[in-house]
Amino acid sequence: MNKLSEMQSFVMVVDTGSISEAARRLGIAKSMVSLRIQQLEKRLGSILLERGRQARLTEAGDVFYRYCVRILADVEDAEDAVQAFQSSLRGVLRLAAPMAFSIRYLTPILSSFAVRYPELQLDIEFDDRHVNLHEERYDAAIRIGELPDSSLVAKTITPNRHIICASPGYLAEHGTPQTPQELSRHFAMLYVNREPHGMWTLPVNNTLESFRVRCRMRTNNGHQLMEGAKAGMGLAILPTFLAAPAIVAGELKEVLAPYAPRGGNISAVYRQSQRASPKLHALTSFLIEQIGNPPVWEQMLAAHTRSIVLEKRNRESSFAGL
Repeated sequence: MNKLSEMQSFVMVVDTGSISEAARRLGIAKSMVSLRIQQLEKRLGSILLERGRQARLTEAGDVFYRYCVRILADVEDAEDAVQAFQSSLRGVLRLAAPMAFSIRYLTPILSSFAVRYPELQLDIEFDDRHVNLHEERYDAAIRIGELPDSSLVAKTITPNRHIICASPGYLAEHGTPQTPQELSRHFAMLYVNREPHGMWTLPVNNTLESFRVRCRMRTNNGHQLMEGAKAGMGLAILPTFLAAPAIVAGELKEVLAPYAPRGGNISAVYRQSQRASPKLHALTSFLIEQIGNPPVWEQMLAAHTRSIVLEKRNRESSFAGL
């Protein structure tokens, strides 16, 4: 029996928690996975898994698992290195990406990436949930916002700036808030993945404080937040990659700029075992190149601000000449 096949089956059982699911993902019979585990334990003379409703590692199994993960990663890195040496990216690259950012920016970029590397097959899933890279066998994921400490490697693509905004019509009717304390008198939309308790958390004097708003709508979709704000329903916290075109078009205006919440970064994350993957290095480099520094949406906002300043100066000059 091939030792690498045994290790691969063992690691998959541990990652998925069951022999049945491991067999499904490996594309082999459940009996074959069981046989590989049995022969592995027999050869090592040690029980690696405690069988039950969910397979659990023994102490010996935990030690062996960590070695297996490292060995299999080294094998994958060796294969990737050979592919890189041949100056060609091949195989499958399985990627998870968030919906809102992908619709406007990522989908055309990934299409261009696929054209540049025709021997690379992209398997892309768009979902705002945080997939488990270990259990669901993704090569990488695009994440937006503050990243929790984890064993994953994170490569920053660009900063993700957030702003508070509303439509000109809403501000004309309800007034423009000058301080976060005034938010309790304003209607707002809530992004449930960020504000599950109905509070906005904003930086005030270098500390984070929570503020209650009058909720008009709750959603897990950034585009719905933006459309609600454009329709005059109330205030919304939006990433600039979504809000920039609406601000340039005059459909939204930024408010409470000194209190804009932190947005973290747009990052590509992947497992430690993938750190030397030429496919992932090519992907992250391409994303950084295409998005730009500063990113295209921040360039759009900067150009809009310059045009407003120039227009104001021209008006003042005209009045001065009267």
